[in-house]
Amino acid sequence: MCGICGVFNFAGTSSEVSAGLIKRMSDEIAHRGPDDEGLYLSADRRVGLGFRRLSIIDLAGGHQPMPNEDETIWIVFNGEIYNHEELRRSLEAKGHVYKTRCDTESIIHLYEEKGVECVKDLRGMFAFAIWDSNRRRLFLARDRIGIKPLYYTIKNGSLVFGSEIKAVLQYPGVERDVDPVALYHYLTFISTPAPMTLFKGIRKLEPGFLMTVDEGGNVKQEQYWDATIASDVPTGQPDGFYVERLRELLSESIRLRMMSDVPFGVFLSGGLDSSTNVALMARLMEGPVSTFTVGYKGYEEQSELGYARQIAREFNTSHHEIIIDHRDMLDALPKIIHHQDEPSGESVCVPNYYLAKLARDSGVPVIQMGEGSDEIFCGYEHYRNMLYLYNRWRRFDMLPGAIKKGAYSLTSPVLDLMGTRWKRYKEYVRRAAYGEELMWGGAGNFAFYEAEKGSLLTGDFRGSLGRMTSYNVIGSHYRKIEQERPDFDVLQRLTYLDLKVRLADLMLMRVDKMTMAHSVEARVPYLDHKLVEFAISLPSHLKLRGTQLKYILRQATQGVVPENIIQREKMGFWVPIKEWFMGECREYATATILDSGLKERGFFNTDFIESMMKDHTSGRADHMYQLWPLFNLALWHRYWIEGRDI
Repeated sequence: MCGICGVFNFAGTSSEVSAGLIKRMSDEIAHRGPDDEGLYLSADRRVGLGFRRLSIIDLAGGHQPMPNEDETIWIVFNGEIYNHEELRRSLEAKGHVYKTRCDTESIIHLYEEKGVECVKDLRGMFAFAIWDSNRRRLFLARDRIGIKPLYYTIKNGSLVFGSEIKAVLQYPGVERDVDPVALYHYLTFISTPAPMTLFKGIRKLEPGFLMTVDEGGNVKQEQYWDATIASDVPTGQPDGFYVERLRELLSESIRLRMMSDVPFGVFLSGGLDSSTNVALMARLMEGPVSTFTVGYKGYEEQSELGYARQIAREFNTSHHEIIIDHRDMLDALPKIIHHQDEPSGESVCVPNYYLAKLARDSGVPVIQMGEGSDEIFCGYEHYRNMLYLYNRWRRFDMLPGAIKKGAYSLTSPVLDLMGTRWKRYKEYVRRAAYGEELMWGGAGNFAFYEAEKGSLLTGDFRGSLGRMTSYNVIGSHYRKIEQERPDFDVLQRLTYLDLKVRLADLMLMRVDKMTMAHSVEARVPYLDHKLVEFAISLPSHLKLRGTQLKYILRQATQGVVPENIIQREKMGFWVPIKEWFMGECREYATATILDSGLKERGFFNTDFIESMMKDHTSGRADHMYQLWPLFNLALWHRYWIEGRDI
């Protein structure tokens, strides 16, 4: 796990790329790689590559930027290639000579064999850049699921890239300003959907995409993988066949992610996903698994500490716990906002930050996490609710548009009077009235619905965006489904949407940024692309059986983890932000949100936000899903745009 950055002055019209510039860029992401650093400059000073290394594999070797044998190809690489030994055997058989044991070198030799098609043979998490001096071409790629980030901008005839936005911002002339379209979508999805970022002019390479830039300034992007790809698992088999196949794939994925020359462990919540990680890892290890759990002072009974301790005892782990309170959150906020780069609308970044610190302080720089399981196996209650609603909503959706719009106009005032619980149903009627799909994702964690934005945003800002709707993001994914997988059922479509929006742009970026803040590498075995292809191909009855969510995973873990863990309802990674905002952090949260520099930008109706804040702090309503995204946004704007301390 590392940090990468670089510049390709393809136009040759701006100043030469300097060692000082590349050093400043790499220093900004030194936390991603405290063990080593490296720099490459081409002879003509048109290309510069920077690197910071967190040594995990081949501690003595693996220095980057790394060249091929004749130094015509150079790579900077962030991530892990779990099938690199298999690739190495194949490449050595073809005559390629290795100098290290590092997985980075396999990418170089594979590129020599296959060019940009090399990405299709890689199994793992990665973001890398390859400078090919013979072709005078820079080649960038990001892994299929989007586990590793890669940002870029094009400025004055140069392409500038980095593992984090803060590295890109070091390039002269890259401005710090808000992208208004990205802001609009952030208010819905609590993250910025790719390829946008909240910084105007800075983009992120989408998961499963590669990009090439040549000396003529030709920029090409190509999607090399998507979750619409069909699995090779045969259909029509008995349930036991799929259960056994899942056990095999998950065991293999966890085993592959134990590849390390340094200690590794597990973030243990006590839920089914992380408990399964511990159980399967324990079968493969001679010593105890290192486990890490977080709780909250004064809220120990509401957390999952008891379940985590049960798993720790059951599997005799080397268990570590940290208990945090509101003061810890406030202390960490400046660092969290710095490391996030973009605001995150989920408060789980706080416990993740402290779990990563606990792991690093305990001498464990590699951890496995359970992210992705709920998305690919339908673990959220919202999946069940959406399936129930969809069958009834379709009848309404079949009515003529004029009738649907009339129904929306008539029911909106009534639903408004019925309180916050009913605002989602108002949104569902609105979607039907305007010809939008009902389902925008299976997790259901949205901040502001489209109708609410009419109250949240000022008329001037809303007017500047024209007929903007966040369905623009969802609609593009539905078109992709209709083109390539019209056979997808309701749950498969929900899973696809969560893979494209929620996982890549929210959860995985939260994982990457908070763990790398402490130089810890996070691995996510449930998001091995082979496992994802298998899971999304499964029929709905294997994911949702009656009222039971994640049915197939519960079956596959029989005899692996304790029965009470298998059968318990999902709790979620709970954080007492609602309570802290009503109590100890009330004044700070209110001042941060209402006195933000965003107020002067004319984006928001502050009276509406103030009303929400009063309703929440008084206990009249729970607006936590709206207030935390606004709180994070205000802190982000203060730090990154205004340049003020938090």
